[in-house]
Amino acid sequence: MRPTLRGGLFLATGAALFVGAWSYDQRDLLFVAGVLLLVPLASLGYVLVHPVRVAVTRTFRPASVSAGLTATVTLQIRNLSAVPLSGLRWRDTAVGGVVPPAGQPMRRLGSARPGRPTPTDTAVVSYPVRAARRGSYPIGPVLLGRVDPFGLAYGEWPVGTPHDFTVTPRVTPLPGGGVSISRGEGSRHERLRHLNNDSDELIAREYRPGDPLRRVNWPATARHGEIMVRQEEQRSHPEARVLLDTTRGGIGPVERGGPHGRGGHRAEFERAIELTASIAVHLLEGGFRVEMVEIGPAQLVPSPLASARPGPGQSSLGADPDAGRRGGLRGDEQLSFTGPEGTRALLDALARLEQRDPAAPIDAASELAGPRNHRAGISGAQIPTFAVLVNTGARDTSDVVTLRSLCQPAVAFVFDTMGAAALDRLGEAGWQCVPTTALTSVEAAWQLAGQDRGDPSDQN
Repeated sequence: MRPTLRGGLFLATGAALFVGAWSYDQRDLLFVAGVLLLVPLASLGYVLVHPVRVAVTRTFRPASVSAGLTATVTLQIRNLSAVPLSGLRWRDTAVGGVVPPAGQPMRRLGSARPGRPTPTDTAVVSYPVRAARRGSYPIGPVLLGRVDPFGLAYGEWPVGTPHDFTVTPRVTPLPGGGVSISRGEGSRHERLRHLNNDSDELIAREYRPGDPLRRVNWPATARHGEIMVRQEEQRSHPEARVLLDTTRGGIGPVERGGPHGRGGHRAEFERAIELTASIAVHLLEGGFRVEMVEIGPAQLVPSPLASARPGPGQSSLGADPDAGRRGGLRGDEQLSFTGPEGTRALLDALARLEQRDPAAPIDAASELAGPRNHRAGISGAQIPTFAVLVNTGARDTSDVVTLRSLCQPAVAFVFDTMGAAALDRLGEAGWQCVPTTALTSVEAAWQLAGQDRGDPSDQN
């Protein structure tokens, strides 16, 4: 509650008259001064004891947006009292980087009627909202204000409950339907050429009577001198794996003379989130089932949208008291995402990720288990793996190095905040390290990863 400008003038004038009348013993002026003081106080009491009774429904359209885009917030405000409401003003509240509009007048609301909302007792207002950075922004409650009949006092009441406005990371469409990833070992090159859900296994066998001719593998036939066919098993949902470094620090850039302070690397982490989101969405749109693995304390939680099947982690996170403390490489099971629903669930999850301190070992046994511990949460099949590394510590780097045997191909997007020793270990283990900075665009990093260093004709 507060006095309006008119109410403030009443109080100031009344106070001045009261002082003058008391000083000069003017009883008539004392009466006028008393009236000028009591009327605004009575108005404050009026707005205090006459709060409004309304119900508020808030919707976002679309439900979530990428950073930098605009959504529309729609408020449905319904009168719940038998008395019509007029002279109301509304304004929404928000926290963080979202700025709602200033207070605006609201049309008269008729008395409440039983049943569904009607145009007479319900007002619908909307406004645009935009956030420049990804995150989850609480919006609400709505503040409804009203003045007394004389316009001397103004009161506001919070109504409704806050709702989270989800701003997902920017997703950059990656060029082509796939990427050629190579690891140079002399003349040997290992490539992942197709990202589609109808790709067959590249293992060939001898032709058998009854095999359809459409399954003849002509390159293998020419190489072996006899008819070869692709194996009968078809992978309807090939799998890929994406690792994201969510730890707050490994080797500090100060030790390398870098421009940043030791620790957070906020700009690099935000670019890492955008790179992870773009790669994962590219794989999902190509028909892959994407396994998300966090390097650091697990923050992703099981979601009904994460996977059509009972995905890894959907049964154990709630029961294991240590779940969420170790990270995907040290025991916590990762989640799988697939299809359009998985895309939406993944982006919503990435919107809430934050950098955290590296996970401490749960006990001596788990620390002694070391890199072997990650196999409890990661399947033993060799699948395409893309790692986005910001500043991993020695222990997490060891886990990534050990994971190399389960990756084919193994591509690591390494930011300039990584230590030189970690890069050497990754390269020696067979990871293709793609140098990245906070200023490197997502498309440029992806194209750099697709360049075949041993065959210049493949570069584009």
